[in-house]
Amino acid sequence: MLFIDRLDAGRQLAGRLASFRSERPIVLALPRGGVVVGYEVARALDAPLDVVVARKLGAPYYPEFGIGAIAEGDARVLDERTVRGLGISEKQIERVEAEERLELERRIRRYRGDRPPPDLRNRTVILVDDGLATGVTARAAIEGIRPRQPRKLILAVPVCAEETAQALRAQIDDLVCVATPFEFQAVGAWYSNFEQTSDEEVHALLERRRREMEAAGVEVGSGAGRGRSNPGGKIGM
Repeated sequence: MLFIDRLDAGRQLAGRLASFRSERPIVLALPRGGVVVGYEVARALDAPLDVVVARKLGAPYYPEFGIGAIAEGDARVLDERTVRGLGISEKQIERVEAEERLELERRIRRYRGDRPPPDLRNRTVILVDDGLATGVTARAAIEGIRPRQPRKLILAVPVCAEETAQALRAQIDDLVCVATPFEFQAVGAWYSNFEQTSDEEVHALLERRRREMEAAGVEVGSGAGRGRSNPGGKIGM
């Protein structure tokens, strides 16, 4: 075990990200579990916290077997080799995607309400999850973020399979991990407590971080933290 729980993982990960604090980053977390980790990272970096929602695409008739993922911004990535090997047609993929898009939109409304997504142009964006096995949802999230023109995109996770880390490095500006074990097994194997995170917890953490930023004198709107800090110049907790 590397981490007690996601809060502990977030604190450990935040220590590896301290050098980015001066860049006034925005933290985008992958729900659900990634939001718990992302909250601790955002607090440590005095950064706003928002989400980027992604959903795994399951094979037709075998939904637990992933063939790709989608994310906000019409992003879609597929495991082309698996799709060909299983003989899955584009029409079948479209049906699966349509169902998952409905759930994706539901989660966006649940987590963000009627607020617009944050403006990422020329921002340092830190994309956070609680761990990466295949990395397919992170790949979809990256595809969704790139058109929003961040200045720099950092992928940060407590634990990541070594092979996945190598595959993702070319798609981002930097990858920050606490550990990249060669024998990975599953993300939950590296946590003592890996209980499922609820929608209610995700929403509560997002709102808590929003209130913390407002209390520190930072405008939290579509620019997600572009506003000025308080007159003392410190954005702290």
